[in-house]
Amino acid sequence: MALPPAGLLPGVLLVADALALVLLVPLVPVLAPLGMLGLWLEAALRLPILTVATWLLASRRPSGATAAAVTVAATPAVFGTFRHLLGPPGASPGLLAAAAPTWLGVTHAAATLAMLAWAAPPAPGGVPKTPGDVPKTPGGVPKAPGSVRRAVALTWEERNVLGAAVLCLMLAVVGEMSGPYVTGKVLDAIGSGDGVTAGAVGMVAAAGATSVLFSGCRGSLFMLLMARLRQSLSLRLFSHLVHQDLDFFQGTPAAELLAQFSMEVPRVCKSVPAGANQLLRSLLMALVVGGFMVRLAPGLALLALLEVPLGIATRRIQTTRKQALQRSMVEASARTASGVQESVAAIETIRTFSAEEEEEEQHRWNLAKELRLKEQIELELAFFTLVHRVIELAIRVMVLFRSHQQLRDGHITPGVLVTFLLYQDRVGGHVQVLLYGFNEFLTNAAAGQKIWEYLDRKPTGNVGGTREPPELQGHVTFQKVSFTYPGNPERPVLKDVTFEVRSGEVTALAGPNGSGKSTAVALLERLRDPGSGTVLLDGIPLPEYEHQYLHRKVVLVEQDPVLFSGTIRENIILGLEHCKESELQEAATAAGAMDLIQGLEQGWDTEVGERGGRLAAGERRRVALARALLRRPAVLILDEALDDGDDGAVSGRWVRTGLAQTVLVVSHRPRVLDGADRLVVLERGAVMETGTPAELWERRGAYSRLLLG
Repeated sequence: MALPPAGLLPGVLLVADALALVLLVPLVPVLAPLGMLGLWLEAALRLPILTVATWLLASRRPSGATAAAVTVAATPAVFGTFRHLLGPPGASPGLLAAAAPTWLGVTHAAATLAMLAWAAPPAPGGVPKTPGDVPKTPGGVPKAPGSVRRAVALTWEERNVLGAAVLCLMLAVVGEMSGPYVTGKVLDAIGSGDGVTAGAVGMVAAAGATSVLFSGCRGSLFMLLMARLRQSLSLRLFSHLVHQDLDFFQGTPAAELLAQFSMEVPRVCKSVPAGANQLLRSLLMALVVGGFMVRLAPGLALLALLEVPLGIATRRIQTTRKQALQRSMVEASARTASGVQESVAAIETIRTFSAEEEEEEQHRWNLAKELRLKEQIELELAFFTLVHRVIELAIRVMVLFRSHQQLRDGHITPGVLVTFLLYQDRVGGHVQVLLYGFNEFLTNAAAGQKIWEYLDRKPTGNVGGTREPPELQGHVTFQKVSFTYPGNPERPVLKDVTFEVRSGEVTALAGPNGSGKSTAVALLERLRDPGSGTVLLDGIPLPEYEHQYLHRKVVLVEQDPVLFSGTIRENIILGLEHCKESELQEAATAAGAMDLIQGLEQGWDTEVGERGGRLAAGERRRVALARALLRRPAVLILDEALDDGDDGAVSGRWVRTGLAQTVLVVSHRPRVLDGADRLVVLERGAVMETGTPAELWERRGAYSRLLLG
């Protein structure tokens, strides 16, 4: 069984390095006297041989092979450099070509372990397991890369606030970092017998005041920046989603969309400001502190700063695993929220079929999965925190031991030692915050992947044209229209449908359940587009009309209409704030809503509740009818929106009084159908009959069968 490329690489590098060292043995007498320079020259001479060896893998050459060659070549040189700088006096670096063969094995083992740590796999369960689980956008296109880049671009839109925050951050860093340096100078002055001067006290006070003042300004400005970004991104996402096609909303759970607004938008908007606050501050602190430490005691500084690469390596592993677990956590939370939402919405069905226990068990399973992921995240956090603490403690012990030697030998003064230890205490904290902040920055920015996918998604249908004629007659024509739903392409809902809805008439669309009535209404409302054929309004295809104009002229009232939280008045005048009071009362009277409104204690100002829940179903329909009639539509569509007491004559009066130019009624009630001017009977997605109610009754065809049941 052949080894995979990643498993073959270490062996190829080991063999190539052994050959390189054999070739370099004659050069040992030349390189050895050069000390550290000779050590790095040896690494430079080995590198080409190692690189060429990786090319021998040809098509099986794994990604990162060149980086692996560089790591193997540089490992002995890096080790020798640290040994020379931190070891006992007189310690000289040794060449790998002159060392025992065991050093070659140790070198490759250390390099291989480092590369494995850097390429740590993500957490189990945190990535897709099958090709079907590969993340895609809602439209089915590949995921859009660059979450971090786009989060930065979003933040750059508020660059004035960001710039002011960064300026305050830099000034705060200057004040904070001056403190230990001034303190060390004061201690040296005390030790030399000069005493504490007023100038020294003033310098300490100035450093503290600068740090406090600008730290407060920095925090406030970054909080303001996050609030403005959240408002901007929430508005942008909502504006984009409301223009998506129906297939998107039918294929995307509402809980998932709500999770983007409640969880992911805040995290994305927090990523760059919080990251800049933490990362820039910690980076500046680490650089300034590191500079001071190198200036005070170069050897001690090099030893203390070993914490940086070790911390980066462990954080790299932790970040990779945490991001994968975080994605799984978001998906599990959305699944739990979706289950709760579905159960609450269908509580009557659950109660009817005694399915409470099944729903409880499903919810318990969802919560258990969330808990398992949360426990794994917290356990891994505890483990890596322990690793960080052990590294930090080990470095401190080595620094204390080495500083004791240098203080004993007179290489540093007590004031320098105190200043150095104060800086070391701070640099460790800043390195930890820097690594933690970078981890959080990547995690929060990666959480926005779904948001960017939604913002990149284009509606599958045509959003509309530019036509906005001043007048419409309301004449509708279906010309050989066929339609199938994307989820069931083999079952056409409408097949070569042709009929007219004439201006100035009430046309009823009749047929049994599943005959295609609601689909025809959706096509006329342009909620969907036909697969073939054309829907015309006054002889013009619907896609040529401007989107908002079309929906002002073609108005739909459904059997269970949606009202918005607010008063009855606000729901009726929705979008028409400047309408006259007389027009409002005329529409309410024509819809039969005046008796309802006058019978309520608050009248027009009665709150309808969420989705109109404080009104009965029939009362909601009356309010929705008034809302539609107030717009005086060219085409009014009533999808089972008339009550039992209404008949086709009601809608006929609306046409005659000019409240609607054309009415299309979808109903199964005989009284409503009999009052229409014309009937179109659908059956299994095809037009079976058209004509007046009397004509169709006489034919004893599909219409008669529908009435007789």
